[in-house]
Amino acid sequence: MSDFDYTALAELYPARSWKGGAGRVTYKRFEVAAEAVRFAIEELPPQYLLGTYLEVEEKRFDGRQIRQLYESENYPLPRSQRDAARDAPPVMTTAPSAKATAKRTSRALP
Repeated sequence: MSDFDYTALAELYPARSWKGGAGRVTYKRFEVAAEAVRFAIEELPPQYLLGTYLEVEEKRFDGRQIRQLYESENYPLPRSQRDAARDAPPVMTTAPSAKATAKRTSRALP
């Protein structure tokens, strides 16, 4: 996909499960393919990327390929902080259990 033209006209066809209903997107045309890729990754819920496709210069790209275009070194737009946080590995925190907290509290009381 190194020859992908991010400046070309693009058409985005969201998954059928994302179509219909108030405020849903059924078809969207973009003057610049990079904006279509950004919209698909940053605006559509991740579960709807499956079944969504992008058409650029008579070539179709499925959800997996759209993700690859977004993650490419050639992608010309800044990526959102929200998307970067969504893709980052989860941070594990350890909090004391309720039982341990109750035990410490009961010892502190006279």
